[in-house]
Amino acid sequence: MTEILRVSNLTKIFTIGSIFSRTKIVAVNNVSFGVNRAEVFTLAGESGCGKTTIAKILLGFEHPTEGIIEYNGRRIDNIKPKERFKLRKEIQTIFQNPFSTFNPLRKVDRYFFEALRNFEITEQESDVVRIIKEKLDAVGVAYEEFCEKYPGEFSGGQLQRISIARALLTNPTLIIADEPVSMVDASLRMSIVNLFKDLRDKFGVSVLYITHDLATAYYVSDRMAVMFRGEIVELGRADKVLQEPKHPYTRLLRESVPEPDPSKRWTSKVVLAEQEHEEYLRTGCKFAGRCPTAMEICKRESPDYYEVDGVKVRCFLYK
Repeated sequence: MTEILRVSNLTKIFTIGSIFSRTKIVAVNNVSFGVNRAEVFTLAGESGCGKTTIAKILLGFEHPTEGIIEYNGRRIDNIKPKERFKLRKEIQTIFQNPFSTFNPLRKVDRYFFEALRNFEITEQESDVVRIIKEKLDAVGVAYEEFCEKYPGEFSGGQLQRISIARALLTNPTLIIADEPVSMVDASLRMSIVNLFKDLRDKFGVSVLYITHDLATAYYVSDRMAVMFRGEIVELGRADKVLQEPKHPYTRLLRESVPEPDPSKRWTSKVVLAEQEHEEYLRTGCKFAGRCPTAMEICKRESPDYYEVDGVKVRCFLYK
């Protein structure tokens, strides 16, 4: 398959503390992955693992310390603001909170008319409503229910669908969805997730899906990468990664997912460290401090990637 997005050796370092006591945190450490055309690729992991920082870098909100980002074979990590704006026509974003996406004092349909004008989608006024109706139909929202309404008149699920419709106005080839269902009612999450599968299957859109929710990741993803403290620890087909996890951290994440049988009690086996920055600063494997299979080498050296059954795993167990 042809890659639409390629991230190579991406690193982002933040400096925290005062001028007299500064500490460098490697929020993203030498991360590499690719997103194929018409594919849902997921970055998964707990909060603070670096996945949202990667999204911000891809969107130009943060600058990488090192690394290369290529879109359709063209390097985009060093482009000018005017070129970045043009790129937004092809790369659209869906954020976590749909209510923060829209101004509560402004009618939602105004954003659609404005987007069509700014990106010069059409010069014919007769086409404007037709295009908006088409995109709303694709996400299951009627134009009559949408027109002349404020954000507060919609539910969270409706507003997130409308956010997706707005992203579709420019006919993008890549959508970056950062925790798009985390603030939507549980009963509506799968309907939103199904939209991403439809976009892939019906329109050939690629989706970079960013989440901490392994259940939706398993359902929607073609391939996925599991992140821990700024590093990808496991990457491969979603079914392989989640049904047969290789890395100890992926296993613990998998075991933390509640069983569907209500008669079984669920207790998470993932124990969070008291101070995240200690793991970021750790020499060797970042997970060694809470890994049940840690060896002495894990505390001294950082492991390479090893390929096991078609999955890349960053763990000395497979050396």
